[in-house]
Amino acid sequence: MHGEHLCKSLLKSCKSLNCIKQVHAFAYKTALKNDPVIAGEFILCCAVLITNAIEYAQRFFLEITQPDVFMYNTLIRGFSDSNSPQRALTTFVEMCRNLNPDSYSFAFILKAAALSRCFRTGVQLHCMGMKYGLDTHVFVGTTLVSMYAECGGLEFARKVFDEMPERNVVAWNAMVNGFCRGGELKGAEEVFGLMPVRDLDSWNVMLAGYVKAGEVEVAEKFFLEIPEKDGVSWSTMIVGFAQNCCFDSAFGYFREMQRIGMRSNEASLTGVLSACSQAGAFEFAKILHAFMEKSGFVWITSVNNALLDTYSRCGNVCMALLIFERMPGEKSVISWTSMIAGLAMQGYAEKAMALFMEMEVFGLRPDGITFISVLYACSHAGLIEEGCRYFSKMKEKYGLEPTIEHYGCMVDLYGRAGQLHKAYNFILQMPIPPNAIIWRTLLGACSIHGNIELAVQVRKSLYEMDPNNSGDHVLLSNIYAAAGKWKDVASVRKSMTSKKLNKNPGWSMLEVDKVMYRFVAGERRNKITEEAYDKLEEIMLKLKFEGYIPESRGVLHDVEDEEKEDAVSKHSEKLAVAFGMTRLCKGRVLRVVKNLRVCTDCHMVMKLISKVYKLEIVLRDRSRFHSFKDGLCSCKDYW
Repeated sequence: MHGEHLCKSLLKSCKSLNCIKQVHAFAYKTALKNDPVIAGEFILCCAVLITNAIEYAQRFFLEITQPDVFMYNTLIRGFSDSNSPQRALTTFVEMCRNLNPDSYSFAFILKAAALSRCFRTGVQLHCMGMKYGLDTHVFVGTTLVSMYAECGGLEFARKVFDEMPERNVVAWNAMVNGFCRGGELKGAEEVFGLMPVRDLDSWNVMLAGYVKAGEVEVAEKFFLEIPEKDGVSWSTMIVGFAQNCCFDSAFGYFREMQRIGMRSNEASLTGVLSACSQAGAFEFAKILHAFMEKSGFVWITSVNNALLDTYSRCGNVCMALLIFERMPGEKSVISWTSMIAGLAMQGYAEKAMALFMEMEVFGLRPDGITFISVLYACSHAGLIEEGCRYFSKMKEKYGLEPTIEHYGCMVDLYGRAGQLHKAYNFILQMPIPPNAIIWRTLLGACSIHGNIELAVQVRKSLYEMDPNNSGDHVLLSNIYAAAGKWKDVASVRKSMTSKKLNKNPGWSMLEVDKVMYRFVAGERRNKITEEAYDKLEEIMLKLKFEGYIPESRGVLHDVEDEEKEDAVSKHSEKLAVAFGMTRLCKGRVLRVVKNLRVCTDCHMVMKLISKVYKLEIVLRDRSRFHSFKDGLCSCKDYW
């Protein structure tokens, strides 16, 4: 009895698999391993309480001569929560051969079916539950609602919910969550309104539904109504703001969270880092990095990955590499992929490929996203042979079937290098139907290289798939304008007008004193933009003395050269840089984020500014980074 008590006590104190093994050795030595109570405790500890110990739990389970229902349920529960939830089904089937399942058995196995998105299996389990008379059990009924909702069967979920003889708050939350996951907010609002009792989970589920639907303003109002908010409430709002490009709001909510003493969690930190990443808020990212160091979050791999990605997307690859090299514990595939992607975006193709090879040496298996990152690196450096080799390696070495994204990378690889007909033939030979993005990639390449004939042909294919995309019309207009075909430009613009299509406005952002400033070409002037325009006028005058001649071939109207110059001189990235030069101290790097591809004229102006003003500018456009220094760009004018 004393040995059993000691063994239980030791198990409760275990925090790692190594510790479990030591207790296992003690139990084996004292003949306690055959005690059913101790055996159950061992399986619970390995399968549920200790991370990454499920395999050990199964090995221990297989040594037991007559496992009971509790042991089976615990192993099923462990597999349900693992990366291989389908293995729970095998254990459940084996259990049914020897023992009758109980309500916990069905609850755990239904969760596995939900995570595996196995609707058919879920229906079969529902029938089994009815056979055993367990479908009316509140625990099983709640899991059935969640399973059907997760598998896309909302009507089945609602039917189970309506027929439940007894509903607790968890069942109500499951139904609300089901509607939210299915994107049916009206149904979620209806059920939420009928709830007899609401706990904090109820409010958080509904809040997450609004955020997922992109209803950020509604979510914010709803957030203010929550009686007592927790870390989940705050992190949901921060992540929602980041996902919907409300970066200042994400930063503001994170600061307020700290001010009121609410403890940050993994989700809130990765959310606010995502906002920094998208906005290029380098200074705020550094503050978050210091906060992570102080609070001990650097030991969490997902937060480190987010920080690494943020530094990369803020244009500081050196800091990203430092985070990568100093990451505590074992780096995940996501860590390696993020670093490869960061190097690729900065134009360090050779370093990206070297890191990929290092990843292979370490024995890590790259996934599809890793290959997208390395193909991207090859594409933006014009490394066609290397890109083709990696594309082949995917399937030949790793058995990964290329997805539409990988085919898009290959089209981009050929297109950027000017091998337009090779790119076109590659599309025609694809084993999967090309989507609009594939054709749009080739149309963009036609615009870069001025191939009107192929552009018209590609536009026909695009028109069949997406006739009302304003970006495609603008690309075709650019091609005609560059060639001086003004009648064709007018025709395309007329088509856009008749279809009421508007060109997406170009905007640029930069961070000054931890505040994000956004500039849009042609927007109504205010105190901030006036400051930017005044400085820009001074800059352009100085550049002309240095020999600058505007590149205005892409302007979409047949107007006088002076008017064309005026059009390109007011692009948003020029305004952002001019404003940054008035506000930032000398010697500081100017970091600008733009939503569209930088034009030829702006690219040339940035190079000149970096040379004339001895200034370093890091510009992230829609597809890559441009680091301007001493009159040169990191892209080597290949973008």
